[in-house]
Amino acid sequence: MPYINIKVTDENVTKEQKRQLILGATQLLVDVLDKNPQTTHVVIDEIPIDNWGVDAKQYSNSKKFKS
Repeated sequence: MPYINIKVTDENVTKEQKRQLILGATQLLVDVLDKNPQTTHVVIDEIPIDNWGVDAKQYSNSKKFKS
């Protein structure tokens, strides 16, 4: 039973984008590992940007400089 956990920041990821992630991740395991899609589980965690760090900075703060 494959299990895929996708973590993204909570920046307006739409239901359609999540559907596409689930479909694509499942298909990748089917194509590469010959896994059964009926037993492949995909979970998407949306992480608040205050809880995400990049380049030793809190992402919520670093995004202000990229705009």
